[in-house]
Amino acid sequence: MDYQAYTLPNGIRILYKHAPFAITHCCFIVNAGSRDEGEHQEGLAHFIEHLLFKETERRSTNQILNRLELVGADLNAYTTKEYTCIHASLLNQHLERSMDLFEDILFHSTFPEDEQEKEKGVILDEIASYLDQPEEAIQDDFEELLFKGHPIGNNILGTTDSVGRMNGDDIRAFIRANYSTSEMIFAVHGNYDFKKIIKLSEKYFGGIAAHHPQKNRIAPQANQNGIHIVKKPISQTHCIIGNQAYSSSHQHKSGLLLLNNLLGGMGMSSRLNLEIREKYGIAYTIESNYTTLTDTGIFSIYFGTDAEKAEKASRLVHKELKKLRDQKLGTLQLHQAKEKFIGQIALAEENRMSLIISMAKSLLDFNHIDTLEDVFAKINAVTADQLLEISNEIFDIDKLITLNFEPK
Repeated sequence: MDYQAYTLPNGIRILYKHAPFAITHCCFIVNAGSRDEGEHQEGLAHFIEHLLFKETERRSTNQILNRLELVGADLNAYTTKEYTCIHASLLNQHLERSMDLFEDILFHSTFPEDEQEKEKGVILDEIASYLDQPEEAIQDDFEELLFKGHPIGNNILGTTDSVGRMNGDDIRAFIRANYSTSEMIFAVHGNYDFKKIIKLSEKYFGGIAAHHPQKNRIAPQANQNGIHIVKKPISQTHCIIGNQAYSSSHQHKSGLLLLNNLLGGMGMSSRLNLEIREKYGIAYTIESNYTTLTDTGIFSIYFGTDAEKAEKASRLVHKELKKLRDQKLGTLQLHQAKEKFIGQIALAEENRMSLIISMAKSLLDFNHIDTLEDVFAKINAVTADQLLEISNEIFDIDKLITLNFEPK
């Protein structure tokens, strides 16, 4: 089997993928993110992720931070719209040490007030840092426009006001409402006997009390198209053009992933890069992205360029989108696009941490993990007619939202 899975009596699932190497990559994913925050709670899920590394019932902050670093391991975490993930990379013999720490910080953190106040300052600095990077800030502002009035549109970091008013009661209430043991996965990519993984999981996670709160996520509605211009003290124009897109379970997901890669994905040979950077030399960075969520998706094209070149760059982007709406890919074009994308996916498997996190998310969302062969088969099954249909739906000029950051 490509992977093995086991469910503890409390609902926590264990995922294991074998790898004959000396290094283990492991993660603990909770199906709780920024979209689960209540009104005026923007940034709470991310705030909790930060505070998990502070004091627990039996460890100080320094003991938490040193627990894995003292053996040369790497410990980190992140928050997304839908997940909170803690992950570590370590020598195989230190897996139990990692599991002990994960259990402690996830289920026994105390969230002391003094640590809360210190971490608020850290997060406010993080927010300020992003605001100083227009290529980062524009993505957050674009998603706010795309999902206006919906929690998915909120900035994962929150705002200065929302972060400032968070407290211990908010933290504990969010965890009670969203940290379901049946929506948690501990995943390991390493060189072990699966029986040992189960035994250790029962030791460290088996004693956690079962907790199954009802999650009530509401799918976003479509928003109106439009062009939005924001003046900022910057030297370049930054632009994002995009639309709501397909969810992670949509039948056309593989088609849009293929289309996105052809248009502005990885590498220098994407259509947007060849047309806008290589042919005309008017943008250093030009790319497209497609991100899936459980009930929607985000498609966007980003570029940054000198203010006097921005209008031409925008015209060229729309020219490429129109081609995809109007012209069906030829047999050779479609074959080459598939070969390129499949090769990139195969190479990405070399990043073992990204792989095990991706597998854990798939198990969390679908209770199933596609093999590479399954993924390739879905891509190869995409037809030119389907790509034309997808292009006319997602790249519809009457649905696209544009956001420009322009120099004052």
